[in-house]
Amino acid sequence: MSESPPQPETQGGDAIDESAAWGRSFYALPAGEHPARIVKRLAGGIEPRLAWRNELGGQTWELGDRYLKWSPRSAGIDLTREALRLHWLSDQHPVPRLLDEGSDDDGQWLLTTAINADSAVSDRWRDQPERAVRAIADGLRLLHALPISGPPSAWESWVTRSPAELGARPMVHDPVLVHGDACSPNTLLGADGLFAANVDLGDAAVGDRWADLAVAAMSLEWNFGPGWDPYFFDAYGIDPDPTRIAYYQALYRAES
Repeated sequence: MSESPPQPETQGGDAIDESAAWGRSFYALPAGEHPARIVKRLAGGIEPRLAWRNELGGQTWELGDRYLKWSPRSAGIDLTREALRLHWLSDQHPVPRLLDEGSDDDGQWLLTTAINADSAVSDRWRDQPERAVRAIADGLRLLHALPISGPPSAWESWVTRSPAELGARPMVHDPVLVHGDACSPNTLLGADGLFAANVDLGDAAVGDRWADLAVAAMSLEWNFGPGWDPYFFDAYGIDPDPTRIAYYQALYRAES
């Protein structure tokens, strides 16, 4: 029997309001923070629009038909990892096409094509969470069906680590290409409400699909409020595995 989306009255209005406010905080620079210097240089005569600002100070800007992703040195993120993965995925899965990459004293940056789609946590899809949740599941299912031989087999990320403090890693019976950061904002939906693309793939690696499913489920509550897990797992086509969910959520917190 298919799961139905949770009804608004069962989700908790306060939880929804809090998650929406938390999500909106990523769409503005904090007081006193300025756009990275590379933004002005690459924008030319285009007025840049901030698309996302992450908790580590990274900025993503819309520059007309291009997107600029910038990460400060202080974040400790190597964007060449994402560039490598985008190159390989460009003819395998819906992802932005890499146009250029570079670095300066301030940080690293990637310039990609724009995709005519909106984040699953944009205001439009927050108002239609059942569509957003289904698109997240659809995108991960497509990604997990990709071949894992060749370059992906050499990729490393938190997904492949086994810190001793977490105990024995659950056996991986069916390895897949894991997104590595399957949080809700990293799925894009087209105007039709269907999955359009994945972004932020710097931690993609071969591993257990539950590394994505556990993180995706955790992120659903952050972004849409509680109650969406059953609908998400049903849309993906899998029964929840509490042991793997707990392990990979703990691994993500410890290593990502």
